[in-house]
Amino acid sequence: MGKKVLLIDLDPQSNLSIHLGINVHGKESSIYQIISGKKKPRDVLKKTAIKGLDLIPSDIDLASAEIELVNMVGRETIIKFYLEKLLSKYDYVLIDCPPSLGLLTLNALTVVREIFIPLQTEFFALQGVSKLLQTFEVIKKRLNNTLSITGIIPCMYDSRTKLGHAVLDKIKEYFDDKVFGTIIRKNVKLSESPSHGIPIALYAPESNGARDYEALSKEIIAQEEKMFDTTVEKISQVKEPVLQ
Repeated sequence: MGKKVLLIDLDPQSNLSIHLGINVHGKESSIYQIISGKKKPRDVLKKTAIKGLDLIPSDIDLASAEIELVNMVGRETIIKFYLEKLLSKYDYVLIDCPPSLGLLTLNALTVVREIFIPLQTEFFALQGVSKLLQTFEVIKKRLNNTLSITGIIPCMYDSRTKLGHAVLDKIKEYFDDKVFGTIIRKNVKLSESPSHGIPIALYAPESNGARDYEALSKEIIAQEEKMFDTTVEKISQVKEPVLQ
């Protein structure tokens, strides 16, 4: 959509990197080399099959980073220290975090401004959210006061089941206006595309999966533009001080 986007895979499972065709077992450059100070971000950065979409990949070595970070000075802000200059060159930077609330996730939460939470429309998915929200409040208070949750993304939604409808209703009830209007439906093509190392937008652009994520992207851009317009309006209403 004409935006310059950086993806950062901060998950040792490396699902994002694999999805984009990176051989995570081939000892290629990864975010681990940046964290450990062995390489600069520009040496790790990779272009993807989509124009304007860059990637800093992960690999299995990142699993040891949690242990190594424990003894580092400023361990909660290592990512910010090494990547801050690079981040300003992009319209959007998306960081894929591990499914745990360890030091890697903590590093991501100290550098970002907002959080998107993909939430499966299944019962157990709701159970882990309360712990995440507690952590969010602590980090906002102590480390990053600009942090906000700006979107819950209902995903893997199956409209054919009563459970899917019930959980979706519960998500909307609990999070209210934080829930994106776009719902990501279960889609076979979405499940297939990672095995081919190709994003859904290239693998099956006419599929429901691609259409859903395109709609979500448009909603995110519109949300940002609305927030920008609101900020500009507030600034314009501030009166200049008058010297007496």
